[in-house]
Amino acid sequence: MRTVVFVAPFPLGTTMRFTRAVASLPGVRLCGVMQEQPKGVDRRLFADVVQIDDGLSTRDIVSGIDLLRRRHGHPHRIIGVLEPLQVQLAQARAHFSVPGTDVETADVFRDKAKMKDRLRAAGLPVARHMLVTCLEDALAFEAKVGFPMVLKPPAGMGAKATFRVRTREELLNGVRGLGASPAQPVLAEEFLQGQEGSCDTLTLGGEPRLVSVSWYRPSCLTVLENPWIQWCCVLPRENEGPGFDDVKLMAIRAAKVLGLDTGFTHMEWFRRPDGSLAIGEIAQRPPGAHITKMIGLAHNTDPYRMWARAVADEAFDGPWPRSYAVGCAYLRGIGRGRVVSVSGADEANQAVGQVVVEAKLPTAGAPKNDSYEGDGYAIVRSQRTEVVERALSIIIGKVRVHYA
Repeated sequence: MRTVVFVAPFPLGTTMRFTRAVASLPGVRLCGVMQEQPKGVDRRLFADVVQIDDGLSTRDIVSGIDLLRRRHGHPHRIIGVLEPLQVQLAQARAHFSVPGTDVETADVFRDKAKMKDRLRAAGLPVARHMLVTCLEDALAFEAKVGFPMVLKPPAGMGAKATFRVRTREELLNGVRGLGASPAQPVLAEEFLQGQEGSCDTLTLGGEPRLVSVSWYRPSCLTVLENPWIQWCCVLPRENEGPGFDDVKLMAIRAAKVLGLDTGFTHMEWFRRPDGSLAIGEIAQRPPGAHITKMIGLAHNTDPYRMWARAVADEAFDGPWPRSYAVGCAYLRGIGRGRVVSVSGADEANQAVGQVVVEAKLPTAGAPKNDSYEGDGYAIVRSQRTEVVERALSIIIGKVRVHYA
């Protein structure tokens, strides 16, 4: 019996999909280290759970794993899916001499400035960037790239805490507001424009086993800047050929350059108006915003088990062809406060319900979610990409979320 330790601060819905996949593997004793105990059916997935004070603290994580080690023997693997945890997980693996992504690799993925330096040194196209520690640094970077540009924390994720600045006044106010200093630098980047999407890879033993291209409509930063936009992500059935192969090769090479041996990567890419590509950033984790589930639907497989088999068993059961196009509409609306109602859902369902495979309408009374994932979603699937795109257009055109 292999003891696999899954680390997560909280037993959130998406997180538990991955834990269920690990628990289903034969010969695995699943143990947890969490800040909050799972409840009900989710708690029964675990042979043991140690509750810790701080789910992001390496010291607390190591202490929790050590208690599990004394109870159940040396851990076979120490795993987790959250991006802010990857360095701490690597540090815990090093402490217990457990196989998996090492500290240097986890750190270069997590620190976006280091990541871009490594990729650029290898000849991969990335946005020009600079770690800004003071107003003088910001002005020097402005002189190199001009406006617009982007400010973000070096260890940010998913476009959160990311700001587009268009003028010197916005730049200086942004640097002050983010508290830039030598101890807490801010990452300034060239603003990439053009088509945006993600390329998600599953790597095993340093070799890509699955590579999936998606399109964002519109870009994530545009969505964050306009909290009323109901945006979409599309996984076209076409996943190879012109417009796909160059993106996939860039993602595969980026994962190799950054040193990933086994696991998922999630790379944001841009295609400029002149056709050239650039990497926005790449993360060492499964994709969020329901894209992991969408990959499974597109390839007609269980993506959570695919991840679990890779990180716990060092195995891959595919390959699976891209049999479907899949898309997700993220439901948001104008205004703030709490959700009071949703209109147009019945009309949208009558028009495209036959291709909807999963949906969650916003919950009345829930506070508005400020993330780009919105307050609800609808996932559609078809063997034809144009059918998926038309269905998403109908959903975002008819469904309205109302707040008060």
